[in-house]
Amino acid sequence: MEKEIEIEGLRINYAETGVPEGPPVLLLHGWGCNLSTVRSIAACLEDKMRVFSLDLPGHGKSEEPREIWGTKDFANLVGKFVEMLGLKRPSLIGHSFGGRTSIAYCAGNPEIEKVVLVDSAGIKPYRSLSYYYKVYSYKALKKLAILLKGEEKGKELIERALKKKGSADYQAASPKMRAIMSRCVNEDLKPLLPQIKSPTLLIWGQNDTATPLRDAKIMDKLIPDSGLVCFSNCGHYSFLDNPHQFRAVVRSFFGL
Repeated sequence: MEKEIEIEGLRINYAETGVPEGPPVLLLHGWGCNLSTVRSIAACLEDKMRVFSLDLPGHGKSEEPREIWGTKDFANLVGKFVEMLGLKRPSLIGHSFGGRTSIAYCAGNPEIEKVVLVDSAGIKPYRSLSYYYKVYSYKALKKLAILLKGEEKGKELIERALKKKGSADYQAASPKMRAIMSRCVNEDLKPLLPQIKSPTLLIWGQNDTATPLRDAKIMDKLIPDSGLVCFSNCGHYSFLDNPHQFRAVVRSFFGL
């Protein structure tokens, strides 16, 4: 059943399923997705747990942030959600961007029962020389466009160019959400990983190209109490690519 809650002026959509008296677990989806994406994960747990699936701000039926948020802002919203619903020692399962948000929320937080990071973002990707060439070329072109076309038309011109060259997630997002995405993906959460003290399970697709397996190995090394499970022949959505093994591993981790 989907519900709505207002958190600091934002309408946030979420679904609550499972056993009302069960231990609480929050499911956080990836960028460009919504709570329906993690429905199969909820189905793994709702016979024994109280499951909350959120539409993160700017996704699904939830409102966009008013400002250009960073990862910690999303984590703070999750904290407000937990506080407002009175959840005690919740567990978190985060996929991709939801994993990034989970890392920021769980770091230094002793009130988290367990954490599952599924093909999680959070490790700043290696930047090649060609990347920096593109960045500085873009900055030069932006200045030139504004100089020739004026500030408003120049920015519109650059925005259209970015939409053509950006990723599918970038192109599908609104201008504000594109700015938020750009800010978040350039944040390196490695310093936060040693601060996660809760038992943590990393589940990864061997063929994940969005958040490659090397990211999982870095996380596994830096998180004090962690373990890594890798699914062969699976990509960035490992929980959908191998649902039966995912269910078995997650239920075992939670002792269900």
